Amino acid sequence: MIQLQTDCLYFQMANGQTIPCSAKSVVVELIGTESEGLDSEVVQNAAQAVLHYFRHELGRQLVTVGEFAEILEKTLRSLGVSIRGSEEGVGAGEAVEADLRILALEAGEGYELAFFRRLRELLREQAGRQGAMIRLKGLRGCVKLLAGARRWDRRCQALHDQIVVFVRQSLRAEVGGQATTVVLR
Repeated sequence: MIQLQTDCLYFQMANGQTIPCSAKSVVVELIGTESEGLDSEVVQNAAQAVLHYFRHELGRQLVTVGEFAEILEKTLRSLGVSIRGSEEGVGAGEAVEADLRILALEAGEGYELAFFRRLRELLREQAGRQGAMIRLKGLRGCVKLLAGARRWDRRCQALHDQIVVFVRQSLRAEVGGQATTVVLR
């Protein structure tokens, strides 16, 4: 794999394509015309902080655009910057939030099959609503619980990737053509 520049991450697009991109380019794409009236230096510094968070704190080089956008929005809000379109965008309507760590605890350590069955049930329940938004939090903690690991390792990364693929495939099977948004964090 090609070494990324220090200000870049691999972004996974909704269509499954992965592209390397700098934080500055992503901010332009995410905020677009809403950036008028915003302090560009503050926005760029926030984007760099989010990039640092993913690369150095979480040790990740691949993120979805949704993950990056969510953390960037939280960071900007904590700095007192609001983006006009953020309230009207993807999060419009009622969002359902579920903690994957709780599902993992219910399944028990090492019982991935029970976890996946429960996760499919949760997705099936919520995905039928028109314009549904499902927020699944605690993915990293969930993976460590299921793997029985104290520290992140290759097995954890493989299970993490397996959960992400499972969520995508389950949604495709359950919702068909309905618009459903899922945020994994």
